[in-house]
Order: sequence, then structure tokens, then C-alpha cells
Amino acid sequence: MANELHYGDRFHLLNLYNGDGGYLDVNGGASAGGAKYQVATAAVANRQGDSGTWEIVSGSCAATGAPVKSGDIVYLRNLYQGNGGFLDAGGSPTAVQQQKGGLYDVTTAWGKDRDGNSSRWQIFDLSSTGPFDGLVRFNDTVQLWSTYADRGGFLEVSEASTLTGARNDVDTNAYANPGNANVTFWKILPAT
Repeated sequence: MANELHYGDRFHLLNLYNGDGGYLDVNGGASAGGAKYQVATAAVANRQGDSGTWEIVSGSCAATGAPVKSGDIVYLRNLYQGNGGFLDAGGSPTAVQQQKGGLYDVTTAWGKDRDGNSSRWQIFDLSSTGPFDGLVRFNDTVQLWSTYADRGGFLEVSEASTLTGARNDVDTNAYANPGNANVTFWKILPAT
């Protein structure tokens, strides 16, 4: 089916906190070792150029064009200015994030696996409508689990961001749906 997500596809990720937690976006340089850009959400899919456009790359050598399956290990490469880096977990979250289960700060890294498996994410499709063939599709809701240090946490939005043009900060959380607020739920949308 044309609706399936394939390795090499480009997409946007919309967080579902309060129905619209913003689009996953790179925003400003990051100072941590090996990091490239800070990551937050933005009100629009592409705040600046392709800052909110991502490409999915296999973490297990699946060929470009192969379908993405729920449970796969993946890399997410940002396309800002042609190469915004790989979505990456590491570093300490803020004190407020830690109080709510936050495990790691999220940035992009210059290359894959800045620190061990810091750029590897396991994708879980939360679709309850089928077809139940294990494939991830556009418009499905997913969760992304960081495999960093064997317990990297779920990608989530948290407190309001102070970055220019940003909506919410992004970190990882130990809990699958803290506060039942959908902060770890992301909708995959075709790149525009």
C-alpha cells in the first residue's frame, strides 16, 4: 500500500500533547560534545527550511525502500540545510523534566551513534485499527524508545521551550505516557 512508511521516506512528527504539542524540529546550535542542534517542537511543520523534516534510516541494514515495521530499530536524520544531524539522546534533562521522569536531553548529533547507541530508536506503532500486518503507516501514532544505555526512555515533549520560535522542549522519559497526557505520542505525517 502507498500509505506504508519505507526506509528513506521523509516525514514530519507531530506530538499529540493536547492534540497539538508541535512538530519535532531542530532549533539553534547545541553545545554538548558531538551534538549539532538543539531539538524542540514548533507550531509549524517546517519553521525554517527543512528544520522539521526527518528521514528514516534503518538501524539494522534494511535496504532503502524496505517497509518500516513496528519494533524496528531506526535512525531519524534531520534534513535542515541538507543534514541537520541524527536525533540523539544524551546529557541531563532539566530539573523539572527529571521530576516528571525525564532521563536524557535530546539534540541532534553530527553522525550516527555519538555515544554508543545514542542515536538508535525503537519505533512502536500504536495503531488499533489495522490492518494488523506489523507495518508502520503515515498518519499512524507511534512512540519512539531510545536504546541509549539500554534504557534511554520514550521521546516526549515537556515544559515550554525558551528557544526562538519553539513551542515545547523535548527529552526522553522513563514512562510510556506520563500523566496520560499523550506527551510521548507522535503522529507520522508526509513531508510537505
